[in-house]
Amino acid sequence: MGNFDTVNLIYLVVLLVMVAGWFFMQSREGLNKTLQYGAVWAMIFIGGAAAVGLWQDISRDARTPQFSVAGSDQIVVPRARDGHYYLTAQVNDAAVRFVVDTGATDMVLTQADAKRAGLDPETLAYLGRANTANGEVRTAFVRLEQVQLGEIVDRDVAAVVNEGQMEQSLLGMGYLQRWGRIEIAGGELILTR
Repeated sequence: MGNFDTVNLIYLVVLLVMVAGWFFMQSREGLNKTLQYGAVWAMIFIGGAAAVGLWQDISRDARTPQFSVAGSDQIVVPRARDGHYYLTAQVNDAAVRFVVDTGATDMVLTQADAKRAGLDPETLAYLGRANTANGEVRTAFVRLEQVQLGEIVDRDVAAVVNEGQMEQSLLGMGYLQRWGRIEIAGGELILTR
């Protein structure tokens, strides 16, 4: 535990002891009433601590860049708090947020992302099959006019649109193989052409 964390912990313990002492000193009104006040203050205290913790997480994630361009041929993606790597690419001039998934064979678009990229999921031929953690789903093969990541633009990119429910589009090996080198080091995913 760091020095700053220790000081904060001591401060919180002293504050808690003071509030608890005040409740017990007020026992003239009855122990039941004191316990009610104690429960209310405990909920306020826990809620405040949770709000501070969430705010720190939100502000830290907001300050972390999604990816950085290191030269004209390298993309550096920091690992997110959940352990995954996320990045946004321009797909047919629409911003699509992907989770990098080296276990996925193809670039997989959700129906919503496919629609934003100018494809009509209603008219696609879902002839393919894919095995996912949720079972087998039908997929439709598509060709994307362009995919832009940083300054790098790829044209005529193969992808599939998932007919099933997906929370996030996947940036799978079908696209990642276009990069000459894929490296994970120091909490960063580094894509190099």
